[in-house]
Amino acid sequence: MRIELTVLGSGTSMGVPTISCRCAVCTSPDPHDNRTRPSIMLRYNEHVVLVDTTPDFRFQMLREQVDRLDAVLYTHSHADHILGLDDVRPFNLQETKVIPIYGNRQAIDGVRRVFKYIFDGNYPFGGVPLVQDHLINGPIDLFGLEFVPVRVMHGYLEVLGFRFGPVAYLTDYNRIPDSSYPLLRDLDVIFLDALRHMSHPTHMTVAQALQEVEKIAPRRAFFTHIAHDLGHEETNAKLPDHVRLCYDGMRLEFDTD
Repeated sequence: MRIELTVLGSGTSMGVPTISCRCAVCTSPDPHDNRTRPSIMLRYNEHVVLVDTTPDFRFQMLREQVDRLDAVLYTHSHADHILGLDDVRPFNLQETKVIPIYGNRQAIDGVRRVFKYIFDGNYPFGGVPLVQDHLINGPIDLFGLEFVPVRVMHGYLEVLGFRFGPVAYLTDYNRIPDSSYPLLRDLDVIFLDALRHMSHPTHMTVAQALQEVEKIAPRRAFFTHIAHDLGHEETNAKLPDHVRLCYDGMRLEFDTD
């Protein structure tokens, strides 16, 4: 199976440029330093699956000229990962179908709380997203591709990363439990949280992410959820050859067995 992965967003929760900031990265002319909120898209078997629907979801869909959406996987329910959910409505109208969404209990409960009007059935005028929530309790098959949930810790919050074929996507965490490492063996590509150089209570630093790269030993690694502390070219110049910052619009293609 041939899969195309697109990085929809690579930035932290406030995005880059950050509102009211005039730092070197926020005013950079390099388009790689423009980062919307973090999300990825997979295209395969004539289907489209997203991980997270950010506040920039509408812009990301228009930028990538996406014309269908078949499922959404949620890592967790923080605002920068869910607030674009209402904008799935054009996909509902286009194909008159319900879009399945998946997450752990925290994620599903959070989405239901924030978007109560979607799920309570009390809005009489229509115009709400048509979605059906599903609880993730283990690996799931979506349109012929298995997604394996990988538990990571975002401070005290349990967040899900996902492995699909030879690729894993982990965002928003500061600790990978020992039980999750076996799920990350023999990877071609891994996406890892690397917020900045300065320590943070719920995110990895660049140095900590590099330690994870050494431990997991993928063939290639890309850092995401990047703050305005990290300039794209300057940071890449200091990273090992097989490690890079990802960027909005970046595409990878890979095959699964």
